[in-house]
Amino acid sequence: MYEFVRGEGIYLYDKINTPYIDLISGIAVNNLGHNNKYIVKAIRKQASKYSHQMVYGEYIVGPQIKLAKNLAKELPENLQSFYFLNSGSEAVEGAMKLAKKHTRRGKIVAMRNAYHGSTSGSLSMMSEEYYAAPFKPLLPNIHFAEFNNESTLNVIDQQTAAVFIEPIQAEKGYIPATPAFLEALRKKCTETGTLLIFDEIQSGMGRTGKLFAFEHYKVVPDVLLSAKALGGGMPIGVFISSNEIMNGLSDNPILGHITTFGGHAVSCAAGNAALKYLLKSKLMDTVPHKESLFRKLLIHPKIKGISGKGLMLAIQLDSFNEVERTMTRCIERGVIIDWFLYNLECLRISPPLIITEEQIIEVCSVLLEALDE
Repeated sequence: MYEFVRGEGIYLYDKINTPYIDLISGIAVNNLGHNNKYIVKAIRKQASKYSHQMVYGEYIVGPQIKLAKNLAKELPENLQSFYFLNSGSEAVEGAMKLAKKHTRRGKIVAMRNAYHGSTSGSLSMMSEEYYAAPFKPLLPNIHFAEFNNESTLNVIDQQTAAVFIEPIQAEKGYIPATPAFLEALRKKCTETGTLLIFDEIQSGMGRTGKLFAFEHYKVVPDVLLSAKALGGGMPIGVFISSNEIMNGLSDNPILGHITTFGGHAVSCAAGNAALKYLLKSKLMDTVPHKESLFRKLLIHPKIKGISGKGLMLAIQLDSFNEVERTMTRCIERGVIIDWFLYNLECLRISPPLIITEEQIIEVCSVLLEALDE
């Protein structure tokens, strides 16, 4: 068991100051690395003013307003209303309520092999019985379509409140949606009056080379979910929609969705600093080249393929035993990697976006050496 006591850039350090390259960014959280000085400064500045006040809407919380305004500048005109929370799972739960309230329908459609969180509502949208069965009964009226299979979209009908989908399906091994599938899905949702909800909790905030993965497609969701890297290392979540849709939570009942700590001032200040740094640094422009470099260097007889987009990549091996052995060999050499819930034969590669070419060459050398051993 390893214990890390500090972080700097792409590195984590243990008690004796041994450096480890964090190749998973705390599962796509630390997109800007560890201990980013601009984020730390924003946290300290806000904490010196106040850390918390009531966030139910009666009072203006300045850091929330700033983060919402700066995000809104980067989003389409139908995604301009924000509801901040504490986590990705809470964003999913809030979006489920929003969809049911807006459409007055109760049916939810999700994709097989999707992961949306571990709370009861989000867990209900998990098709993997191994993870869901021990906690049943879960929410009723949840139905599943097959990811990237247009023939299964007939499950969406006039009773469907919302479809939840990850544009890049994370826990199956970073599988991107095909443009044709997302376009067909958008058309089906429009025809049936169903809200299309994109879970970009892991794929957002620059990880694919765009601020959000949907920007790679000609499809805009009705509701967008973000968390993880949004907070610059601090806990945060958000669901984003239009004013028309979001206003459904304002009455009948009043405060149709509430949270004590959601949109916490310190988290929002950190998120705003992270967003500003991400945009100003032009880091997203470097992602395609860095992806290409990983793909170019990671060639080995044991590597069966690489899926994903940008700096969310999955390396396909031939067994979980090989995945475990490789993970152990890598951390012994100072490189932290991980695996996937639904694809035990893949290694997860999602480094901080600040990783340099030299560091990519270094970690790929370590990984290939570990596979050789």
